[in-house]
Amino acid sequence: MSQDNRIDVLFYVQHLLGIGHQRRAATLTRAMERAGLSVAFVSGGMDVPGLDTGKARFFQLDPVRADGIYFKELLDKNDQPIDKAFKQRRSEQLLKIFHDTRPRLVLLEMFPFGRRQMRFELVPLLEAAKNCENPPKVISSVRDILVKAPKQERIIEMLNWVEKHFDNVLIHGDPKLIPFDKTFHPAREISQKILYSGYVVDEKVDEAPHPTDGEDEVIVSTGGGAVSERLVKAAVSARKLSPLKDKVWRILIGHSLPEYIFAQYAALAEDRLIIQRSRPDFTSLLPNCALSISQGGYNTVMEVLRAGCPRVIVPYSGGLETEQTLRAKLLAESNALAYVDEEDLTGQILSDAIDQTISIEQRPPSSLDTNGADQTAAILKAILNGNDLSEFQTA
Repeated sequence: MSQDNRIDVLFYVQHLLGIGHQRRAATLTRAMERAGLSVAFVSGGMDVPGLDTGKARFFQLDPVRADGIYFKELLDKNDQPIDKAFKQRRSEQLLKIFHDTRPRLVLLEMFPFGRRQMRFELVPLLEAAKNCENPPKVISSVRDILVKAPKQERIIEMLNWVEKHFDNVLIHGDPKLIPFDKTFHPAREISQKILYSGYVVDEKVDEAPHPTDGEDEVIVSTGGGAVSERLVKAAVSARKLSPLKDKVWRILIGHSLPEYIFAQYAALAEDRLIIQRSRPDFTSLLPNCALSISQGGYNTVMEVLRAGCPRVIVPYSGGLETEQTLRAKLLAESNALAYVDEEDLTGQILSDAIDQTISIEQRPPSSLDTNGADQTAAILKAILNGNDLSEFQTA
């Protein structure tokens, strides 16, 4: 912590459906701590078992989640719609954390390019940051791809928030693969504030593989589990059809899938078919596996690329989701992975994709920047120290 006893970074993260945002934020937090930055990690979502935020101070707001894939309503931990009193209480909780920690920098995950539902607490936070005696730097932390472009009035709103409240917009991607303006065309209007960190990859993927689990297995991973059933069913079917049918198949199902539904799938386990909840040591299973089959979330795609294992991606495409499919298509074009459209997913189609994958040598883009966690920490330190940021900008 800095000499004036202020925390260096207040990192606000709100996951509503999947847990990818939370996992990426945890990876970034550990990188910041390694770089000597003190971090207050503020979580607004439901509990994520096994989440590792290192030595950061962890603050849990009254949790909320989305009511489904269209994000029409926010629900509390008892699955009840939140009301005005709940929002006021959350806003007060967040402001108290801000005033107690007195951060030198506020890092907001997704906002204002997402999480608009949370503006009831984020706008008061931004106003408090702007009006306090020693205003912190304010940075938006955003993945490489946004969902389908919003209406024009929403775009204007985003740009106005950036102009009024944000010092920089930090993109966790590589502009050589996907520049931010590919899915957010008005990015050129705020180009002077945009910085690129490279892709964020959990550092644990570079550690020693698990001593027993994962060796020569087919690893099927379904992210947080909230939208996992289609992939689980296809994988169980594909196993019997696949050229890898004699190997151990390990299906990992996220904790967001209700226990009673998980139990139904767990009952399908048999010799050489393991069905279990997702594991915090997931990345240790990848380096020596025979094949990875997964959804197309940002974190998992980058982890399997870094691990170098053969890989099939099934991008989630329900609701308003478009980012997973776009990223998978762009990487497939460079022979970095094979992907199957979720809409077409069957056991036979997945088996065909497995056959295709193991018959060729996949090559992740050699120039892809996957050092985003450490570079994020370096960028934030440079911002706090008033150093030059030109190496993280594009022309």
